[in-house]
Amino acid sequence: MATHRGLAIVLAILLTLTIAAASQFKVGGSGQWTSPNPNSMSYNDWAERTRFQVGDTLLFSYPPDKDSVLLVDRNAYNSCDTSSFIDQFKDGSTAFTFARSGPFYFISGNKDNCKKDEKLIVVVMAGRNGRTSLLAPSPSPSLPPLTSTASSPPPKGQIEVSPSTSPPSPPPPSGASSQVVGFMSTLGAAILASLFYIL
Repeated sequence: MATHRGLAIVLAILLTLTIAAASQFKVGGSGQWTSPNPNSMSYNDWAERTRFQVGDTLLFSYPPDKDSVLLVDRNAYNSCDTSSFIDQFKDGSTAFTFARSGPFYFISGNKDNCKKDEKLIVVVMAGRNGRTSLLAPSPSPSLPPLTSTASSPPPKGQIEVSPSTSPPSPPPPSGASSQVVGFMSTLGAAILASLFYIL
């Protein structure tokens, strides 16, 4: 009985951590899947500023009688080919969870909207555990190491000044809904507490 209780506790903790670690992103920041206003940020500009990882969810909201979301390959994305899709979503409130790393291409199911830039490329990084999917694209070849030429030391009494690189700037905010993450953390804690009470 004690081993079952210990196992249940470990599983509950792992479930809580997994749920709390994944993020939900509203497409474009607002979640509205529509032809973008020419004066607003494009979906791709938004995606480039956002960090996506395996397990994250993308939320699309749109009128189901007028639009849809298509998951397509790069060629269909570039040509706005609405007849050649990998998956189609028509419910008006789509939640797409990334199960692998790599690029994902989304276009509007309305070809005219796609031609007006209602389309999105999302590049998903490896999962939080550092593992990538077998379907992930292979990494690009690395550059050869830079060779440095040794310079003679400066004469005595002089100070050598060498430029240094500035520390990397912090990543931009993820855009994930902190309320969703907070809710999921609270839910996980409630599940964990109920397991302690039951056991």
